[in-house]
Amino acid sequence: MAATTPVAPRAAERILATAGELFGREGSRGVGVDEIVVRAGATKPSLYRAFGSKDGLIAAWLEAQAAQMWTRFDAARLAHPEDPRAGLLAGFDALTAPASRKGDRGCALSNTALEYPDPKHPARKTAVDHKERLRKALRELARAMDARKPRKLADSLMLLIEGASVTRQLFGDDGPAGAARGAAEALIEAHTRPET
Repeated sequence: MAATTPVAPRAAERILATAGELFGREGSRGVGVDEIVVRAGATKPSLYRAFGSKDGLIAAWLEAQAAQMWTRFDAARLAHPEDPRAGLLAGFDALTAPASRKGDRGCALSNTALEYPDPKHPARKTAVDHKERLRKALRELARAMDARKPRKLADSLMLLIEGASVTRQLFGDDGPAGAARGAAEALIEAHTRPET
């Protein structure tokens, strides 16, 4: 049997990986196309052929980040198919867990949405689309456990998720982010306990 030679990643894959590393560390607005292609060992025409523009590259990176977020969230919540409360808390934990990457700057979707305030910008649209999808998923889980005000509970949990991401960057794991799980449990309890 002949040995196979490892195939080098295609230029588009190298560009996306390099851009992701830079965007995650420095933000997408502050990183130029020249820096990306030089570090990726690629060319500008390769970037534009694969992604159309820097904005298209940012949107592609956000889609990859969102796919990772959904994988974590769905795996956690689906581990509790018969218990919507446990599924909701597991999904919450998956989204608020401390990052394993050194220098992590929190949620790429939220950070990028803040960098691009124009609602028509492709990166902002990508970020908002996935955050709306998460909001909808939280509402569905809140309804599944018969929360009295599922929209209000879901939005409150969304605030905790976003707040945990931001405050972890400021204060580390021992700061306010460490209180997010307890706050989520208290909110769920308040929204699901029988009225007296």
